[in-house]
Amino acid sequence: MSSVTGSSSSSVAEGPSRGQGLGPRAAGALVFGSSAAVLVVEIVALRLLAPYLGLTLETSTMVIGIALTAIALGSWLGGVIADQVDPRRLIGPSLGVSGAVVALTPAVLRTSAEWAPAVLLLIAALTILVPGALLSAVTPIVTKLRLTSLAETGTVVGRLSGVGTVGAIFGTVLTGFVLVSRLSVSGILIGLGTLLVAGAALVEWRTRGWSGTPALTLVVVAGGLATTVAPGACDTETKYHCARVVADPDRSSGRTLVLDGLRHSYVDLDDPTFLEFAYVRAIASVVDAAFPEGEPLVAHHLGGGGLTFPRYLAATRPGTRSLVSEIDNGVVRINREQLGLGPGAGIDVRAEDGRLGLRRLDAGSRDLVVGDAFGGVSVPWHLTTVEAMTDVRRVLDEDGLYVANLIDHGGMDFARAEVATLSETFEHVAVVGEPADIGLAPTATPEGGNLVVLASDRPVDLRAAQEALNSRQTGWKTSTGDDLAAWIGDAQPLTDDYAPVDQLLQPSSTRSTQSSRSSRSSRSLNSLTSQSSSR
Repeated sequence: MSSVTGSSSSSVAEGPSRGQGLGPRAAGALVFGSSAAVLVVEIVALRLLAPYLGLTLETSTMVIGIALTAIALGSWLGGVIADQVDPRRLIGPSLGVSGAVVALTPAVLRTSAEWAPAVLLLIAALTILVPGALLSAVTPIVTKLRLTSLAETGTVVGRLSGVGTVGAIFGTVLTGFVLVSRLSVSGILIGLGTLLVAGAALVEWRTRGWSGTPALTLVVVAGGLATTVAPGACDTETKYHCARVVADPDRSSGRTLVLDGLRHSYVDLDDPTFLEFAYVRAIASVVDAAFPEGEPLVAHHLGGGGLTFPRYLAATRPGTRSLVSEIDNGVVRINREQLGLGPGAGIDVRAEDGRLGLRRLDAGSRDLVVGDAFGGVSVPWHLTTVEAMTDVRRVLDEDGLYVANLIDHGGMDFARAEVATLSETFEHVAVVGEPADIGLAPTATPEGGNLVVLASDRPVDLRAAQEALNSRQTGWKTSTGDDLAAWIGDAQPLTDDYAPVDQLLQPSSTRSTQSSRSSRSSRSLNSLTSQSSSR
């Protein structure tokens, strides 16, 4: 009786034996690779969706939530099916089918965004959920194959769980620090799909089982070919953006920098004083009114884009020195290679985060700080807080000026909160925008769009600023004092501890991939492009 008991405790009767072709190294490699692949898909999906859904907290939360759902679903179903079917027959299909879906993802998702935007969220969810679930099923399937003795159940499960976690970490680090900086989104996904199908072929060869690899190989090839003709392709994929430079058909020297489907900057290569977007004309009006005409300034710019305003300062105030914090080195390279930024322009661009760039500046070292950093259509939250504005105030001299571009719609909750934040930090604050948007036309419905806020510890000649706005035909007005206080209302200042920028921000209900980060241009830019932030 004791011998029977001992036999049942040392082996799992229904499990495959060790001789069935899956050793510990092969098991570890499968679990490691599949777990890494799940995280590669998750991170790259965020970049793939940014041009269509924006780079927001909600988008990130959605992608992470879908990925975690896929992991949970795949782990559960993989374990259930592995108990009912020979696990050796499951590994190849899991790898191969997931590889085919991954390789097709760029073409399918971009085509859906262009031709069937109503189903974009569904397509996006499936392109994460399907491969994520199939790849996550590999771990319980492999675990089933390795569980040949109850005496080592804990060891096997713990080891493979640890290997899977290490694989996920590896996939995260590899994608974030290596792949995204060297390969396009399409290249990463097609390459991963190819590796997964190759892995399926290897498993198939070793187990002499499933034989669907040739068909899936054709699918991967088709995915690669489809990507070359799918809409929404970029001229350049940087670490943070899908970037294009579009020539203006009505102005031979005009160029529009398009990032993630949004027109971020307009640059006239021959005439840097030509300012296409209304918000840039508003910033120029405020700065020209705040400082004597032609006086050179020492300026710091949070966010670069096409460097439209630094170029304007260099042209209108010779001797001006502008330091720009632009987080995306790819955008910096575009400025140099395609937008005519050369040496000797008095513009020094650093590839760095704006908040960290501020910390490197000496106190009282700047006449002007310009805030124009965006991730999609929202200002990166860490550049909106009381603490960030305190740092801005620190680097300004006693007569210095901070001026920033904001975007909001609807109730303007984010814009009002940001102005309340500046009111906590600076003695003098004003807002420039469409009258209805800043409460100066209370009977009109706010449309939302760009606003320009200015703040300083000394009065700015707002009458001169208004005259400059009128001369540039912006139609914008200036709000300050009691009018501004009434517009701010009960909005609470933003802090490093509480800054729900993405929740406060209300995007335009008509936003599309043809929209512009400057929603109030002097003329329509729809003809400039036919395509579908912290910076």
